[in-house]
Amino acid sequence: MDKIRFLIESSKKVIRDCSLENGAIVAARSDKADYPKEAKHYTYVWPRDAAYICVVAMKAGIKDIQEPFFQWCLERAEGFSEIGLFYEKYYVNGLKAQARFQVDQTATVIWAVHEFCRGDEAKQRKYKQLVMKAADAISCRWNGTCFVDVTNDLWEERYTFPDQEENFTYSLAACIRGLICANEMFPNPDWLISADSMRQRLDEHYDPERGHFTRTFGKIHDKRIDASMLGLVFPFEIIPADDERMKNTVKAIEEKLNIDGGIHRYEHDEYDGWMYHTLHRKKGAGGWPILNFWAALYYDSLGDRENFNRHFNWVLEKVDKHLPEQIFDNDIQVSVSPLAWSHAMFLFCCERKGLL
Repeated sequence: MDKIRFLIESSKKVIRDCSLENGAIVAARSDKADYPKEAKHYTYVWPRDAAYICVVAMKAGIKDIQEPFFQWCLERAEGFSEIGLFYEKYYVNGLKAQARFQVDQTATVIWAVHEFCRGDEAKQRKYKQLVMKAADAISCRWNGTCFVDVTNDLWEERYTFPDQEENFTYSLAACIRGLICANEMFPNPDWLISADSMRQRLDEHYDPERGHFTRTFGKIHDKRIDASMLGLVFPFEIIPADDERMKNTVKAIEEKLNIDGGIHRYEHDEYDGWMYHTLHRKKGAGGWPILNFWAALYYDSLGDRENFNRHFNWVLEKVDKHLPEQIFDNDIQVSVSPLAWSHAMFLFCCERKGLL
């Protein structure tokens, strides 16, 4: 329990450190003295990461970073005022660092605003422009089958193409929840029509032969298992935790992606974030604390405390004062650390344990 308490305070400090004066919330502080010199540079704003951080920060008693971040999104994030979507990542000053679209990021920011403003209409009105512009962009770019733009997945490694009528399962779940959240704040039937169409499409992403939700679905679909499927339950609540399709999906994650207790993103993942000057070494991924905590949250939704503790404790047994992006099975590879999203997912788990 002492270690958990220590890591709670450490997590709050990491979140504070990553929340900058201009409202930007960065993934990690690569400029800090204790940041590994051989780890990839992560002082960028990924709106998705920041959205998760904003929501759990409230639960941890940090309530002064959300509004500056939402203002940063509206006023500084390059391109948002024109198109209503967020690019893949940004420099702290708001200039885009990558021009690819990860549509889940826009939806996740809507979810974060909804959680922050829940039940407070005055707060909601402050972010009406942000929410409506984002929801309109998501809805208008959905043609009933797929998004009309090329989209990038949350791991930044794959694309879906409109001519192939493809969607990423995780991204689709995020957009459904984002549109539902937007409608709860500022009712718009068009958003619900799009969300319902997306939900119907999402049902097609379950492959009964393989027994799990697949990474993508389209004319040519990627049938492989991906740990991001956990997002269908938390935080997006699109598929109930006790739905047999979801149980089967988590079973596949455990069987194929759990390596010595650590959950990997997908099979044969090479990314490790370990650099040799400007070259990425790609010597093989480790287990991701984010994913172990994500699995723990899934099991908590089932009321399965044993498996919650199994995944939660696996991380705690292998870390000291900070939570990294990855945990390797050797002392050679170097991970990004601390990673704010890892700390955020830890705090979500602590909330479920009644410790926040």
